Amino acid sequence: MEITGRVTADAAVRTVGEKEVLTFSIAVNDRYKTGGSSEYKEVTTFINCSYWLSMKAAQWVKKGAVVLLNGRLGMHVYINSDGNPIGSIDFHVNAINIIAFAKRGSDKADEEENATSVQEGNSRTAVKKGKDKAGQDVPF
Repeated sequence: MEITGRVTADAAVRTVGEKEVLTFSIAVNDRYKTGGSSEYKEVTTFINCSYWLSMKAAQWVKKGAVVLLNGRLGMHVYINSDGNPIGSIDFHVNAINIIAFAKRGSDKADEEENATSVQEGNSRTAVKKGKDKAGQDVPF
């Protein structure tokens, strides 16, 4: 199975027993039209990923990178301390392909790199990405 999404935080190397695993999470966006209206609804699904083959991939799997992953789905279900059942989608990754690398630098450089230039006639405007309407960082 293949999935494409944006990495929500830098990948972390963890030790499980005597083996190391690279863990990260991606956000997958879906957009569809609601029945009978012209409104679009956007849904974001967060998927926890684990990669056991090479820890060197951690240097490229950074927050903001767009990745194409090949692997298989799994579920993680448990009861939290309040007694409520919790479930998450896990993806066991066999291959990682970086479609777009994360942009890094100072905060000022990040703002400049996150601005996409759009040509409209003879004028140029910058469209800001990575913030919601309230100015909060979003993972995609």
